[in-house]
Amino acid sequence: MTVTRLLCLPLLALAPLMLAACDDAATTEGGAGPAGEALPAIAAPAGSQWADTVTVSPEGGYVVGNPDAPLKLVEYASHTCSHCATFAKSGKPALKDKYVSTGVVSFELREVFLNPFDVVIAGLAQCGAKEQMQPLSDQVWQNLESVFTGLQGNQQAVEAASQLPINQRFAAIAEATGLLEFFAARGLSADQGRACLSDAARIEALVKTVEANNAKDKITGTPTFFLNGKRLEGTTWEMIEPQLQRAGAR
Repeated sequence: MTVTRLLCLPLLALAPLMLAACDDAATTEGGAGPAGEALPAIAAPAGSQWADTVTVSPEGGYVVGNPDAPLKLVEYASHTCSHCATFAKSGKPALKDKYVSTGVVSFELREVFLNPFDVVIAGLAQCGAKEQMQPLSDQVWQNLESVFTGLQGNQQAVEAASQLPINQRFAAIAEATGLLEFFAARGLSADQGRACLSDAARIEALVKTVEANNAKDKITGTPTFFLNGKRLEGTTWEMIEPQLQRAGAR
């Protein structure tokens, strides 16, 4: 999907989105917990912690934890998905504190673009240091209702921005929706945000990478989880954690 095509998608029916599912993935419960040997913890390099270790995968995802962890959990997520927000709030703290910290599990976040706003938010979240990408993403999900308020608040300006050239379009959308201000309050300056969103080649490359990953892994809804390349059942932490435990995480 090209950037131009993506911008032709509806600019979000935001009120229904707060209530409706963002996915059509399986929602079967994860089942019983541990059944087998626990994998031993792996010590982080001296002076470091796995929860603070961030790398970028070959697929362009942002990985927290031991890059060589025996259990690699991947989440495909949209920043405007309410179910992704629920997982960020209810699952990620336990995931990182209980499992990633042991070196046994790594957690990778990959983008899904449901609408142009997802492109803007991803462009801003990935604008600074790689260590800030997941924390900034979590800030969006933690404050999704107020973010939606900004996205809804100036639709005429958003429509006008969508007609601008690519190198002006996304920065103008970010300005009109309050996203530049939102990220500036969390450490990413407005000037830095504008510069990232004005880089047309960077935005084009981001969209192409995301669409290639989504096509390869047949992503049809968010959130979607994979463990060591195998698609997991369920979309909630209550469903995902037992599957991690059965694989050896404790």
